[in-house]
Amino acid sequence: MTRYEHLFTPIKVGKKEIRNRVWMPPISTNLANKGYVTDELVQHYGMRAKGGIGLIVSEVVTVEPTYIYLPGDMHIYDDSFIDGWKKVFDEVHKHGTVLLPQLFHPAYMAFPIPGTPQLVAPSHVGPYYAKSAPRPITKEEIKVLIGQFADAAERVLKAGGDGVEIHAAHAHGMLGGFLSPLYNKRTDEYGGDIHGRLRLTLEVIEAVRQRCGEDFIIDVRISGDEYTDGGLTLRDMVYVAKQLEKAGVDMLHVSGGMTIKRGSSIPAAGTKLAAHAHLSEEIKKAVSIPVATVGRVTEAWAADELIANGKADACMMGRATLCEPEFANKAYEGRDIEIRPCIGCLRCLNGIMFGKRVACTINPSFELVNEDTLQEAKTKKNVLVIGAGPAGMEAAYVAAKRGHHVVLCESKDELGGALKPAGVPIGKQDLTRVIQYMAHRLETSGVDVRLNTTVTEEMLKGEFKDYEVISAHGAKPNVIKPFEVFKQTMTADDILCGKAFPGRKIVIIGGGSVGCETADYLAPLLNDRFPRNRDVTVLEMAPEIMMAESGAGRSHLVLRMIEKGIHIECGAKVTSVTETEIHYEQNGVEHVISDADTLVFANGYHVDPSVEEMLKNAGVVYHIIGDGLKPANIKEAITQAWNLAKDL
Repeated sequence: MTRYEHLFTPIKVGKKEIRNRVWMPPISTNLANKGYVTDELVQHYGMRAKGGIGLIVSEVVTVEPTYIYLPGDMHIYDDSFIDGWKKVFDEVHKHGTVLLPQLFHPAYMAFPIPGTPQLVAPSHVGPYYAKSAPRPITKEEIKVLIGQFADAAERVLKAGGDGVEIHAAHAHGMLGGFLSPLYNKRTDEYGGDIHGRLRLTLEVIEAVRQRCGEDFIIDVRISGDEYTDGGLTLRDMVYVAKQLEKAGVDMLHVSGGMTIKRGSSIPAAGTKLAAHAHLSEEIKKAVSIPVATVGRVTEAWAADELIANGKADACMMGRATLCEPEFANKAYEGRDIEIRPCIGCLRCLNGIMFGKRVACTINPSFELVNEDTLQEAKTKKNVLVIGAGPAGMEAAYVAAKRGHHVVLCESKDELGGALKPAGVPIGKQDLTRVIQYMAHRLETSGVDVRLNTTVTEEMLKGEFKDYEVISAHGAKPNVIKPFEVFKQTMTADDILCGKAFPGRKIVIIGGGSVGCETADYLAPLLNDRFPRNRDVTVLEMAPEIMMAESGAGRSHLVLRMIEKGIHIECGAKVTSVTETEIHYEQNGVEHVISDADTLVFANGYHVDPSVEEMLKNAGVVYHIIGDGLKPANIKEAITQAWNLAKDL
């Protein structure tokens, strides 16, 4: 008997019984080939079906050929796509999972590849980043569009599919745009009040039902609230939900927010679990069909509680099941410690708009070669791993799993390396779960872990003389030596590791992720001018802070910094420092900070060359990965470790 009885109770959707309430929402992958299903897509969805997910909604599937949503998205606008979809359905059905392709017209959100005609929309209104206004779709074109949705759904049926999801959420794409008063300014029967704006979605539902029959599942994704002035409200969407049920919809997938309001529809790391559950709860009260919630539902206990407490009938767990394909099976069996934790970083989707494939920071074994398909090494080796940060722990585990004898040496008294300070700032708590997860894997895989052990040249020539060495020794924070004349200096790492404690008037040199997260960590939670509050200034040479980052996490962090009253000075180059003054130049003007009591260095990291010199002198076969090779992010470090160890 599972401890999560609510999460693993079957539920009926339409006339189909779904085996549990762990569901996967649409997440773009860019794994399609000119819109066609690839072997990688079959495996992508098949792995998660095998992992125990009850219902999967696929990534966006466009219903017409003119407008492209993403460079590698999926299509079903003619019969040539049916055979590929049949392969996907056959694979997921083999494992007892239901799959619903998400039907979509990108409209004013289409990817503007060369040759694309003027984008179409409900009205002439487009997103803020558009380079030109879209044109309103005509009523004649609307009739064609309705037919295209119905044709696409019928192809799903012919391919052996269970049903479809119709995307009408996030003020996104044609149907979402028609529904939202922010984008629909029409004055004909498809505009005006809520009934006019909902009309197109209802006509699409009617056409799909007529074409595909009563046994075909129709799910509609909606935003329960757009969280924006002038947008849809929860009151609106409770009414819309009732109309959708009357129209014969079998289930509702309740999200929230808008895609262009970063962090509102896809919550960032550190935001509350189940960000939209208050919306699904109210909509669930108004309808009798199943209602699923979505939005940072990443842990089994939370999903079970949401269902037990009437917040939703099922939980869409996207990034959690992307990161851990076996999430459902492991949760059912009570193996929570073995569930690879999603940290909410959104690096899975950061490169999607630029044609990059979906990826995961914590799961580098993403698809074709994964932990289940790792080949045992033909030649077993003795392997020494130096450094128990994320790269070192990953390399040690994968090498051991392939049958090598592995010793992992860490100079400090605990595992984690750079993950330890990285987990200290606000919103980064999930990194502590990563350390726990990786430590458990080391324990169960038989790696010989030695803490408080600094590897020396003598050890390499002695005990480890026949070992192949993987060095993941990390990097050291940069310190600007002439600036150390200031009365109190420290690095951001010193602060986050608890080695140093700053005063109340703090200047941070460096406005990258580390500098901004440290500023956010140090600043008062309330900007209420309390006399004992810290005063924090960030000086960044670049035109803007955190220029290497994008997405919801960056947005939330910057908004918090502004709300807390952190002084952010960009285009600011520190020119000189004395014991009591910090001089910087900005826009050709010299500025002086004379009342600071702490100067913090957050201006990057550098490789320590002494470790490689030691390895060379010892004459061992070695590999350097992670920050020891080149300062990088966690994803790059773990991926390097995986790629090396899987072929060692």
